Amino acid sequence: MEPGLIWLLGGFLLLGAELALPGVFLVWVGLAAVLTGLVVLAADPGFGIVTICFIVFLILGITAGIRLGRHKRKGSAVGPNEHGAGLIGRIGTVISVEPVGMRVRLGDSDWAARFATGNLLAAPKPGQTVRVETVEGTVLVVTPAP
Repeated sequence: MEPGLIWLLGGFLLLGAELALPGVFLVWVGLAAVLTGLVVLAADPGFGIVTICFIVFLILGITAGIRLGRHKRKGSAVGPNEHGAGLIGRIGTVISVEPVGMRVRLGDSDWAARFATGNLLAAPKPGQTVRVETVEGTVLVVTPAP
């Protein structure tokens, strides 16, 4: 069998394995193998060049994956599948306001909270209704509810 076709077949098998075993790493190995297979079919280089091509394609793919992952995380403080995402938009009640922070009751639990930057027009008072804008760790960032 042609070496380029073996690289292509191996790459497609790895891409298929990524579907069965999601983890985002086999994608880069599979894509590097497919690209290496295309280089082998087009130019038929020696073993050393093929190895270097595979390693370079693998490094480029992993680097691109890391950059894409960082870019996605910068978009919002809480992603749709992260802990705390279900709290955004919920309405709670301020239970206490102290110099170290405030506590907000949301459902049947109390949370540490702070007002969102720019919403310091009026000091929050116990009993005030607030809306959760985002979650930073275990602290709710809230604004006055309409």
